[in-house]
Amino acid sequence: MTTTLFGTLRDGTDILQARIGDGDLSVSVISLGAAIQDLRLAGAAGGAPLVLGYQTPQDYLDRCFYFGAIVGRFANRIAGGRFVLDGETYQLSCNEGGVTHLHGGADGFFARNWTIVEAGRDFVQLSLTSPDGDQGYPGQVEVSCRYQINGRTLSILLTAHTDAPTVVSLAPHSYFNLEGGGDVLGHRLQIAADRYTPLDAANIPTGEIASVAATRFDFRSPRPLAAEPADRHAGYDLNLVLADAPSAEPRVAARISAPHSGLSMEVWTTEPGLQLYDSGFLIDPAPGLDGAAYPRFGGLCLEPQRFPDSPNHPGFTDAVLRSGRVYRQLTEYRFA
Repeated sequence: MTTTLFGTLRDGTDILQARIGDGDLSVSVISLGAAIQDLRLAGAAGGAPLVLGYQTPQDYLDRCFYFGAIVGRFANRIAGGRFVLDGETYQLSCNEGGVTHLHGGADGFFARNWTIVEAGRDFVQLSLTSPDGDQGYPGQVEVSCRYQINGRTLSILLTAHTDAPTVVSLAPHSYFNLEGGGDVLGHRLQIAADRYTPLDAANIPTGEIASVAATRFDFRSPRPLAAEPADRHAGYDLNLVLADAPSAEPRVAARISAPHSGLSMEVWTTEPGLQLYDSGFLIDPAPGLDGAAYPRFGGLCLEPQRFPDSPNHPGFTDAVLRSGRVYRQLTEYRFA
């Protein structure tokens, strides 16, 4: 197993790094958050990174943008941090305005130092144990994350099992910029979703599933992410409905292309939901990869997931995981 020291946690625990890929595509993964720290494609975007990331562990520890991390135990938002499961009410930690549970809480999976179980030339496998009561969730959950490179495709296989009923929804949270810098508002985007989950004033789904037709959320045909300059762009942060339930094999979810670099990427996933977030809240003075400054709208997140706040909406796709069953998500990023 080939790993190197990326840095240390505040308690002195080592944060390890694994670099995979010896062809066109190369990826750096760190144990903190099981995060994609760097991703590059030979000959593309002048050799610049195609994801946002940091060069030091301190920046990951001091800032909470979820750069490249696996978020969970439940990705996205849970209203009030509360849900009822089998007649029992559970209260989770609320890390967004003190009223909303976001991406697993203040000490969610993105903030944990995962164990690198195995690493090879083109893959790395990580694991994490989330104990019963973690952030308020019931049941102990064992999670596995495997990154694998095959040519110009990066696949992420996420699995989880539990010893008691709980809720699980994991999501990879990379910020992509296929130009290697600047903002992503000129990227052309297509998403295979004809519906979305409308939000209330607190960014919580209302429970409705609505058509994207005649809305700004209609990306069924390729178009630029924004038609207006950054100072007038309202931004996106919502869940688009790809399907009513997870699938056994990945299906195409989205395609983005960069007009200047000529690079494109397809997202394939088994998940029914895809969170579209164009980093409208990204205001970060810290230098990123290669010393780059990341502006607002500097990266595009396409997060495969179960629907946000699913435990509180019976009409949404089921996010309950029970003992003896396996949560499984397979997501692929295919570059061309």
